[in-house]
Amino acid sequence: MVDSRGTPAQDGRRAERLELRVPTTPTQLPAVRAMAADLAMRMDYDLDAVEDLRLAADEACATLAVVAAADSPLTVVFETTRAGLHIEAWVPTADGVDVPRDGFGWAILATLVDAVDARRSTQADVPGGDGTDAPVGVIVMDKYLPGQRPTGVGSGAGQNLSVAR
Repeated sequence: MVDSRGTPAQDGRRAERLELRVPTTPTQLPAVRAMAADLAMRMDYDLDAVEDLRLAADEACATLAVVAAADSPLTVVFETTRAGLHIEAWVPTADGVDVPRDGFGWAILATLVDAVDARRSTQADVPGGDGTDAPVGVIVMDKYLPGQRPTGVGSGAGQNLSVAR
């Protein structure tokens, strides 16, 4: 689903939003990687940034697949703005399940994008959710175009990342 009629993005322009919903099976997750790469190419990211986004989407999906409730889909919302690409991925989870923010995979993810966060939320608070209080695990990522990084957003350099499991 593509929606360009939404509210203005952080930079004041109308953002285009694409929602992709796939099963959390290994055979379907490459579609998310392909979508991230295709959008990045269309937004004129350089080849290194395109590959970074492809790998980041893959790592985020793999992380969420581990915490997903049985037979639940993965929803990924891509939002293109003047500043760059915003990706919000989520899966339904059991109550109290946290998205892991440690380990080698998280360290890699934090290196590939400009901003990343993981949290618990509800279907009412995520894009494409059904409006209920059902729990979800969310990973949010931003990759900015050159020269478009908002002030106050660090590169992640010096973050205290744990690779211990």
